[in-house]
Amino acid sequence: MSPRAASDPTVPYSFAFLRVVPHVHTGAFVNVGVVLHSRPAAYLGMRVIEDEARLADLAPDTDTELLARYLRSCRAIAAGTREAGPIAMLSPPERFHWLTSPRSDVLQPSAVHEGVTRDPAAELDRLFRACVTGVGR
Repeated sequence: MSPRAASDPTVPYSFAFLRVVPHVHTGAFVNVGVVLHSRPAAYLGMRVIEDEARLADLAPDTDTELLARYLRSCRAIAAGTREAGPIAMLSPPERFHWLTSPRSDVLQPSAVHEGVTRDPAAELDRLFRACVTGVGR
């Protein structure tokens, strides 16, 4: 990647989707959240589907209540909420890497992707609408 000009207002960012994989052996999944990190902007944010009824529609073979609690926990870790435990006290880059580490649970991160934006929070909202809720496609 070439260095950005000093007058360029864009910042690089990395993001990954959180996916529910109800049957790990089949590999089928549905996006239920997105986490975005921009080190230059000192930004780490996460958006997830919080409505248990919506989660039950998307992943009917899962324990929806447990899934919703797990998503809330991930969101609290991203926010650095003290009640979320020691992982939430790590630096934003460390929390992003923890949230996007590969796992074989029902809730899995996608590969990490990169982009540039002028507004990381607005980009997080755009990704959530376009790739998780399907609004704004």
